[in-house]
Amino acid sequence: MKTLWIFAHPEARSLNASLRDTGVRTLRELGHEVRQSDLYAMGWQPVVGAADFPGRGSGRLRVGAAQQEAYRTGDLGADIRAEQAKLSWADTVVLHFPLWWFGPPAILKGWFDRVLVQGFAFGVRDALGRTRRYGDGGLAGRRAMVVTSVGARASSFGPRGIHGDIEDILFPVHHGVFWYSGMAALPPFVVYGADRATHADAERYRAQLCRRLRELPQLEPLSFRSEAGGDYDDDLVLRPEIAAGRTGLDVHRVRPGGRRVA
Repeated sequence: MKTLWIFAHPEARSLNASLRDTGVRTLRELGHEVRQSDLYAMGWQPVVGAADFPGRGSGRLRVGAAQQEAYRTGDLGADIRAEQAKLSWADTVVLHFPLWWFGPPAILKGWFDRVLVQGFAFGVRDALGRTRRYGDGGLAGRRAMVVTSVGARASSFGPRGIHGDIEDILFPVHHGVFWYSGMAALPPFVVYGADRATHADAERYRAQLCRRLRELPQLEPLSFRSEAGGDYDDDLVLRPEIAAGRTGLDVHRVRPGGRRVA
């Protein structure tokens, strides 16, 4: 595999950093190539602005159109183009961050905003002019996995836990970032109780991550429904016979025994 490990934690002595170091070392020992983006260490600029488009004129900034045009002409900022080159090289992406306020840190959200631009990660069309997304798109053919830590216990992130199911909490990343741009979302690796982790806990988490990474090439992705697979109508709503009578995020996954429209 050619893996891009994107890391978003400000402390080089953190549990997350030790997991990152272990993960990168494990992949390389297994013979895989790894490149990294350590966003805090890089001093990544997370805010979209006019400086992202040095060749743009002085008129009103329309972000989507400006990003698409700058990507087309090669005029995006050098830091953005460097990250896009890493993504183009990779066949596997690891997105590693602590879960803060039920989402990624702002620096990583800013990486999404600036790097995954229209014309590159989304807003691309097939030969018939149809928009490619949700199972297809600019990053199709890649696989992506979240590695994250939370301070709370695992039970509180379960199906009836007070914080909500971890799959629902990560849905915006799994479905809205990975799957929307064409990347197959792999089951996440979640460290619970990170704020109270002992040395022994950290050793256990590192061992678990090593096992997960050894299985990574064979790991089955989350079974999201593709937009082009026939399950959605022209208004992008699930057809009434699909997951009949159900609503919520889970209807966008095919569960065992579920039926997909041909």
